[in-house]
Amino acid sequence: MNFQPTLPLAPFGDAALQSQVQAALDAKTKPRGSLGRIEALALQLALIQNRAVPRLRDPQLLVFAADHGIAAQGVSAYPAEVTKQMVLNMLAGGAAVSVLARQHGLALTVADCGVAAPFEPHERLVNLKVAGAERGSADASLGAAMRSAQCEAAIEQGRRLVASLPGNVLLLGEMGIGNSSAAALLMTRLTGEPLAVCAGRGTGLDDAGLAHKRSVLQRALAANAEAVSPLQALAALGGLEIAAMTGAVQQAAAEGRVIVVDGFITTAAVAVAAALQPALLQRCVFAHRSHESGHARWLQVLCVQPLFDLELRLGEGSGAALAWPLLESACRLLAEMASFESAGVSGRSM
Repeated sequence: MNFQPTLPLAPFGDAALQSQVQAALDAKTKPRGSLGRIEALALQLALIQNRAVPRLRDPQLLVFAADHGIAAQGVSAYPAEVTKQMVLNMLAGGAAVSVLARQHGLALTVADCGVAAPFEPHERLVNLKVAGAERGSADASLGAAMRSAQCEAAIEQGRRLVASLPGNVLLLGEMGIGNSSAAALLMTRLTGEPLAVCAGRGTGLDDAGLAHKRSVLQRALAANAEAVSPLQALAALGGLEIAAMTGAVQQAAAEGRVIVVDGFITTAAVAVAAALQPALLQRCVFAHRSHESGHARWLQVLCVQPLFDLELRLGEGSGAALAWPLLESACRLLAEMASFESAGVSGRSM
């Protein structure tokens, strides 16, 4: 079957539903608009689900993991073997995202999209490796990170994974040494922003390390100058986990799931999908503004506003997990909070 670059989007609430939900929010026992952006979040969730009272069920937190050939150029403060080590830490329950998933009752799945090492079977680990990806992506500073066929296969893998899972909420996470470099390359190519804006310190590079990273990334841009369309850029400059996430986002939007976006790298996957289908952004809740330097500007370019800024730069889906209670609260307030009429409260002074 031929690869389809996009999937049909699920229905999104119309103007009539928007007016209905906004009227319900305004009628609650509070000054109009006093719950601020929680009200906007409740409205967005209703529109995504195309129903006046949204209900969140079986939230799935997916961490997409892969290695990057460009890591061999010393663009990260950590060695490449940390990717596998951190995946094992997640599966053992010791990573930050593991703790948060337990706390909030989120189903955590780790997808091996191209980690350069084998894993023993585990109930929370799925193998999404595509042909030729046993050692991760190639070094983008020397040529394309992936062949087009590999990239398309990874996208399809992400789609199939989401389609196999229950629930109506997808929370995005990632793990991969070198993936902030891949995300910065995609940001530069997709937005036209200068590399100095897009490429930050990642896992904690010092000034010399940051200068070296930007030099390597400049070589990668030059080596892949012909990769200009969204999918060409994804294959040439991205990574296997970013490609799989792109497919996961597309499938979630096609199924009408709420998509909770974590930080800089997950934003890269969403940005590729949104470059193909701009309306897909309506289905996305951006959890936070990462402390990674390029993220704030990328959110501005996408014209989206994150829920909070806690100076996070961990990744893993940690910010998405921290945002989860806000989504639950928004739904509960819309569904359960009394109206002025039902509570017998005068609303004239509110």
